[in-house]
Amino acid sequence: MAERRSGAAEGLARLSEWADAHLSLLRSLSTGMAVAGLLVLARSVRMTSKFTSALDIPVEFVEKNVKLRGKLHHITEKGLEVEHIPISIPFITSIQRKWQSKGLLLVRLAGVELAPSGTAWLQQELKPKQTIWFQLLGREDLALECLVLVNKGRFLSMCLNEEILRQGLGRTARIEGLHHDSRMYWKIHKRLLRAELKALKKNKGIWKEESYSERIRDRISNNKFVQTLKQFVSWLRSSIQR
Repeated sequence: MAERRSGAAEGLARLSEWADAHLSLLRSLSTGMAVAGLLVLARSVRMTSKFTSALDIPVEFVEKNVKLRGKLHHITEKGLEVEHIPISIPFITSIQRKWQSKGLLLVRLAGVELAPSGTAWLQQELKPKQTIWFQLLGREDLALECLVLVNKGRFLSMCLNEEILRQGLGRTARIEGLHHDSRMYWKIHKRLLRAELKALKKNKGIWKEESYSERIRDRISNNKFVQTLKQFVSWLRSSIQR
């Protein structure tokens, strides 16, 4: 029994000697762990922060094309007004809620020039308070240029940028925020062009061709001789009535 105690004491003494000899190393390790913990905490705080303005979103989020979740509030001619829904982490989220401000993000459909009919379609298709996902592509003033996704069923989603073009409710445009010569720019731009081409081939929306009779009627009504004749007939009727 005494031998076991002496062995344990000897082992403890050696451990203490090693710790004394490597005290600086242990301090460095503890400092490194503390710094790593702070970095993880800082990253968690940023990921769980509620963004109420486009300027609140870190530059690296935009550069890395981070996908965010939000709740739709309004649809206007300027874009979608969305309330950001941050990632929820116990303890951190409960603390942040106490000082988070209120505000909505202005989200625009990147690479799409909406027609008036496109805005009307969005107002019919999307529901108030509906959850959407928006992938950051660029930021211009107070607006975010994004690919906007909505869930269709449990496993399917629909890209509103492509669907608008597929229905002939808008035209392709330059994707603001992405470098014109970047691989991602052309990857997304090709997707949008393919969607627009489908509407063009099917004569949908703004690409719908007028019928032959409609074109003839428009040409006749716009003819100067016909317009002059109408004016003469109108003058003649008014003269007879007098």
